[in-house]
Amino acid sequence: MREGSIDAPIRRPIPWKEADYLDEDKLDSELRRVFDICHGCRRCFNLCDSFPRLFDLIDDSPSGEIDTVDSKDFKHIVDACTLCDMCFLTKCPYVPPHEFDLDFPHLMLRYRAKLFKQGKVSWINRRITETDKNGKLGCNFSTVVNSALKEKKFVRPIMGTVLGIHEEAALPTFENQRLTEKAVSQSLKIDSSAPGNGRKVALFATCFSEYNNNKIGMMARAVLAKNGVETEVVYPMCCGMPQLEQGDIDRVASHAEKSSMELIKWIDQGYDIVSLVPSCTLMLKFEWPLILPRNENIKKLSQATFDIAEYIMDISKKEGLSEGMSPIGDITLHISCHSRAQNMGQKGAEMLRQIPDTKVNIIERCSGHGGSWGVMADNFEIALKIGKPVARKVSSELTKNIVSECPLAREHIVQGVQKISEEKPLTINSAQHPIELLAAAYGI
Repeated sequence: MREGSIDAPIRRPIPWKEADYLDEDKLDSELRRVFDICHGCRRCFNLCDSFPRLFDLIDDSPSGEIDTVDSKDFKHIVDACTLCDMCFLTKCPYVPPHEFDLDFPHLMLRYRAKLFKQGKVSWINRRITETDKNGKLGCNFSTVVNSALKEKKFVRPIMGTVLGIHEEAALPTFENQRLTEKAVSQSLKIDSSAPGNGRKVALFATCFSEYNNNKIGMMARAVLAKNGVETEVVYPMCCGMPQLEQGDIDRVASHAEKSSMELIKWIDQGYDIVSLVPSCTLMLKFEWPLILPRNENIKKLSQATFDIAEYIMDISKKEGLSEGMSPIGDITLHISCHSRAQNMGQKGAEMLRQIPDTKVNIIERCSGHGGSWGVMADNFEIALKIGKPVARKVSSELTKNIVSECPLAREHIVQGVQKISEEKPLTINSAQHPIELLAAAYGI
């Protein structure tokens, strides 16, 4: 037996339809097997709060080993997992093909799937994940909703009581026009002389760009047009990441099947699929194929999907980017966990380095946000603590531009920096995503 594997990690399909998957005894046995190995290794101690909770739970047990730990206490460990995949991809020496066969994030997903099937996920938690319903409502009443989200005397305390969302957590606001609507209303001139002319892209809007920040999509569209790329903005529905976090795998599979049927039509017409937010890209590329490994549409889609920065760099390396960029000031870029989980390299940093005379500071560490996890009252302070090393690094060399490949992580980082600087106003660009800065460099 080898101490650790030096082979590339292999992700196995999720056997969520098998009877044993939700069998309580078999799940408990697997949790104990994995937790025992993790307790003896501890390489993941600084990734998230799951592992400190796990190590303390076992260390404080009567025997100091897993055999005297009560299974009911495992939920405390599972609750801290954000499904970032960093333990699997960057730390664990025991992932497949190693014979220990560890996949900690998907084990946490299995536990949550059991809770979901047992009806132990609250209606409130399930309602918060309804990004399409929430987004449509928020956009239809954006003025009222956005004002309410900023009102800290009455509305935010009520949200804390009813929804369990921390009063101080930064929440995304809503656009008054959805990205798909705005794209239809504003035509673009394609630069036919650009090196990348002839490419065609279907931009997968993602729920965040569709409802919360359509500028990300509009700037991506404009940058692609500048580089000769024809674009169509498409949004069948949410990728299902919020439901995955709650263990509702059936719902994720349904989203995957329906969305892939729509997106495959664009692929058949010669379009590449480009996603604007890394969590969604990760779902299309990797999670959907692991949930529905026999679905041919999903296989084809996963091979035709790019993250926006990944796609820009594909143009850069194969045809070359259009000229005309100007300096926009130094940049701090946070490489999100779900970008790293795509195993594609630092594409956001590579893209921003195309801007002349621009210094790009890179931070490749968890922001602590973890999707909806970090805004909840039970997790917000822990999320800030996990993200404090990132906030410290940002504040030690504050740049004009602070962006993350994950827009929600960006806001969480800025909030952490504000706390470190005693909440003094920060004079930074409002851009959330790297593609907005590339557009600015082009003068868009």
